Amino acid sequence: MIVQAKVIMYSTRFCPYCMRARKLLKNKNIKYEEIKLGLGSGKRQEMEQKSGRTSVPQIFINGQAIGGYDDMAQLNRDGKLDTLLEEY
Repeated sequence: MIVQAKVIMYSTRFCPYCMRARKLLKNKNIKYEEIKLGLGSGKRQEMEQKSGRTSVPQIFINGQAIGGYDDMAQLNRDGKLDTLLEEY
């Protein structure tokens, strides 16, 4: 049986790359947890510590940082994203 991997995306509301990431995940019918970064929430610092990056979105699959939208889109073009999204 194939179970979808756990996907977490740190994002902001109006970021164009965040919007593209949401659309790609939606088009692939992938459920994900979205952590929206807001003022004073401490979530941005959490994201930076986990990913080592300051830009959004930051996407994690099964706890592994895969980067932002461009990184995820490249994995998709290379045929590697689906493999990461499946856990056996």
